[in-house]
Amino acid sequence: MADYDFIIVGAGSAGCVLANRLSANPNNRVLLLEAGKKDSSPFIHMPAGLSQLVPKEDHNWYFWTEPQEHLFGRELFWPRGKVLGGSSSINGMVYIRGHASDYDHWRQLGCRGWSFEDVLPYFKKSETCERGSDDFHGADGELNVTSKVMDHPMTKAFVDASVQAGFKKADDFNGADQEGVNTYDFTIKDGKRQSAAVAFLHPVMNRENLTVETDALTTRVLFTEGKASGVEYRQGVELKTASADREVVLSGGAINSPQLLLLSGIGPGAQLQHLGIPIIKDLPGVGENLQDHLDVLLRWRSLQPISAYGASKFPNNALTLLRWRLASSGWGAAAPTPGGAFLKTRPELERPDIQLHQMNVASAPHGLEPPKEHGFQVHVCQLRPESRGTVSLSSPLPKDHPKIDPNYLSAPGDLEVLRDGLKIVRNIVNQSAFEPFRGEETWPGIEVDEDYEIDAAIRSSAETLYHPVGTCKMGHDEMAVVDDELRVHGVPGLRVVDASIMPTLIGGNTNAPAIMIAEKAADMMLATP
Repeated sequence: MADYDFIIVGAGSAGCVLANRLSANPNNRVLLLEAGKKDSSPFIHMPAGLSQLVPKEDHNWYFWTEPQEHLFGRELFWPRGKVLGGSSSINGMVYIRGHASDYDHWRQLGCRGWSFEDVLPYFKKSETCERGSDDFHGADGELNVTSKVMDHPMTKAFVDASVQAGFKKADDFNGADQEGVNTYDFTIKDGKRQSAAVAFLHPVMNRENLTVETDALTTRVLFTEGKASGVEYRQGVELKTASADREVVLSGGAINSPQLLLLSGIGPGAQLQHLGIPIIKDLPGVGENLQDHLDVLLRWRSLQPISAYGASKFPNNALTLLRWRLASSGWGAAAPTPGGAFLKTRPELERPDIQLHQMNVASAPHGLEPPKEHGFQVHVCQLRPESRGTVSLSSPLPKDHPKIDPNYLSAPGDLEVLRDGLKIVRNIVNQSAFEPFRGEETWPGIEVDEDYEIDAAIRSSAETLYHPVGTCKMGHDEMAVVDDELRVHGVPGLRVVDASIMPTLIGGNTNAPAIMIAEKAADMMLATP
């Protein structure tokens, strides 16, 4: 049995940060376990390469949900990164922190030390913002954040049309005021993806006190007299064990972290007993409180042949890859969702309740099918859904995927917000700024006009926006899994550090918050004797 001070399970956004910070002290022996491969594929590092990553299983857990009652019984595809960098290696690279009130709400729920004032320094610590340092941005962090996007006329039309529709132009979605429309900031540097692995892990891989194991599926946490004391993991045909003198940290994300807790005997007692798993700690909240951004996209044909469709066809796709390899420029270096907005569906709301992502291509959800013609699309998601779902075990075997039931649209108000959001997007695209490009609306189609028709279109087409959280929530109520310092209630030596600890979903993309959570957790762990 190999011996370490800290064992981190999962080399995603949080795990890479933890590995960096915990191993900075040469006296700390750190083991980082990743079930996936090394991030050696060029498509990981090419910003436009996610179209080659998300639809395939090479770097992807390739999860599917249970049939969704309120989405006409559909099973939804849930891609999650299975590679060094985790989902930060296959995501859209949008850098968004969420609304300040999201974190203040956590504090109001009793999570001490998690208000926006508390977490802002950790966002700044990670960041090198190309805008420069100010009250909201850092300039000395490992993670490069750029506001440079491809200068594309359809993105400009999206911003201009949104202003024509009565929405204001935002200065900085991560600044003093999130509301409005503009282009996004991205975790991209010099035309290459800045995953958590690239930013935080690769620069420290040569530390003698840091061991990184890939293709290593953790099967359970080990305990000695009730304290987490190590892990068991499978690497190839070998079943190995490693001990942790100080702490075991789960950083597998909102699906894998609760799954591993359950496999290890921590979770709802009845579920564990049913599967024959010995109970270490009866914690009813493990796997509960699942939240995600449900997304609906609207598509149009383009009147001009200027979309990414042209770059995706042979032989242009080969030229796109070559130009990126030689100069890190062109469509290969382009962020996939350049235009964005945080808007209110009703003027009396205190904060935006929908988010838009504009794309200069019209494609199938998740890129499961290549684009077939020139077009553009706009995604709309509800920022704070009231629906709650679950993650539970399908079997006691670690290799089996868990049951994922987000229970989308179980709260009626969620559908209303998406319906209103769809109407707002149509209004934006119908403004004069889009006239040079706006062709036929191909989805859902202008004939889908009545509320009941729009609702049916949403139920038949909505998909995940890749932001699952909440399944190991932080708090002090009976359904909380971890405390304010992310220690698992009643289980010494064990923490969860990833997006699963969020008590409520933040209003935006979740990669930057996951990195912040790890930064804050690392400080707390290093301060613990």
